[in-house]
Amino acid sequence: MTVQLSESTEMYLKAMAELGVGDVVPVGRLAGRLGVTNVSANEMVHRLTEQGLLSHMPYKGVTLTETGRTAACSVLRRQRLWECFLYDHLHIEWAKLYELACSLEHATAPEVTEALAVFLGDPKFCPRGNPIPAADGSFAPLHGVPLRYVPMGSIVQVLAVNATETDVLKYLQERDILPGREVTVVEAAPMEGPLTLRLGWKRRCDETTRRGIEHTRRLARFGIGDGRPEQRFRAPPGRLHFLVFFRYWESAISPMKR
Repeated sequence: MTVQLSESTEMYLKAMAELGVGDVVPVGRLAGRLGVTNVSANEMVHRLTEQGLLSHMPYKGVTLTETGRTAACSVLRRQRLWECFLYDHLHIEWAKLYELACSLEHATAPEVTEALAVFLGDPKFCPRGNPIPAADGSFAPLHGVPLRYVPMGSIVQVLAVNATETDVLKYLQERDILPGREVTVVEAAPMEGPLTLRLGWKRRCDETTRRGIEHTRRLARFGIGDGRPEQRFRAPPGRLHFLVFFRYWESAISPMKR
């Protein structure tokens, strides 16, 4: 019999999976991801550990147990399938997909989830470029590195955006930093200062970047993008820049094949 988890439990497990399945996640980082205090996060971690969903490693952090991983992947599957439906069939703005899908995932029965997957053609990636777990919880990991680790002068391709806050996603959308886009790191200021990026139009297409092309076409509806073959963007300093590039934007990218 399937155990019905509370919405707050599902949110914690999903956040753990988004931060890295199998990784040891500091409680403070988990709290930051969910926008709660460290005290609240510690209390919830204690409860989830007692339920066998998390494993707590003192002074290090927490990891998902096998039971917790299965539950987390189930939530991710519902979340990302709804993102596909909202984007492909209702043409919802890209930056709003995560928040809207969150309101649907907790009320979606397993039979609805699988019917949705069939209706959508069993997609493998959500519009943000992240893999959608299969019904058995398996999924292919992204083969890339976070943008913050890309050396200056490298030409790379954005594979996925792991940000969740609507204002951060809107910030990225307005600057066309989306899956499938080619990016060159022109300059990186020291001490996690501003990044200067050069954006050019994508040069190749595969399953991971197909949605990026479609999104580029749709951007005209929102008055975004000027059609130039290349744009320069200097990320401003301050809290938002820090969240986008070094904290919440865990965007996986891989070197472009020239």
